[in-house]
Amino acid sequence: MEIKRAGAQASGKGPADYFTGSVRIDPLFSAPDPARAAGNLVTFEPGARTAWHTHPFGQTLIVTAGCGWAQCEGGAVEEIRPGDVVWFAPGEKHWHGATPTTAMSHIAIQERRDGSAVEWLEHVTDAEYRR
Repeated sequence: MEIKRAGAQASGKGPADYFTGSVRIDPLFSAPDPARAAGNLVTFEPGARTAWHTHPFGQTLIVTAGCGWAQCEGGAVEEIRPGDVVWFAPGEKHWHGATPTTAMSHIAIQERRDGSAVEWLEHVTDAEYRR
């Protein structure tokens, strides 16, 4: 058994290569091999969002606070709120983040393939972000 104590893992800033705006990433867990699962608590300030990206085994988001938006390529921008659980299928191109006026936090859970849980793509443009 391994217990990750609250506050024992340092928060990080979402890198500008993969995020627009102010984003904080708090690691929750990264299961050791042969397990592949990892989870983070991600907090987006108003207007902040991910770049477009995919996950080799999909991704689950559990919204914990605020109000945000999520979109799959070719689909509508959907509002997400606390208690909502969002599933992105493996390889599905998508983004997620806060609304322009409200911060949003979610727990993000995904699995690694060959050491990587995400393929980052281009930034979401302001035109794409504005519903």
